[in-house]
Amino acid sequence: MTYAAILIAGFGGGVVRGLVGFIKHQFSYKNVPFRLPYFLSMSFLSGIIGLLSAASVKEIGFTFSGAFSPGLSFIIGYAGGDFIENIYKIIIKKSSIYPINQKKK
Repeated sequence: MTYAAILIAGFGGGVVRGLVGFIKHQFSYKNVPFRLPYFLSMSFLSGIIGLLSAASVKEIGFTFSGAFSPGLSFIIGYAGGDFIENIYKIIIKKSSIYPINQKKK
């Protein structure tokens, strides 16, 4: 497989993840306005996260059944945001990126 196909699949997985998040948001809240620039920029950002996640995993040598395919890259791209968040949690040794129940002084 070409490296370009792997990167495109990772980007596509990230974009799909962004679309799923947007659809969930639309049906979870009432009277949410649709803003096309915001939607496109967040979908693009999700795609970039997916692309970077897939490239990172490919570069460390991870394979499934001895191969790294565009299908695997798509899955990694879809889960890219969660992947990056969990790596952060492991490195920083915090259970969450966001402060929860912190007392104000």
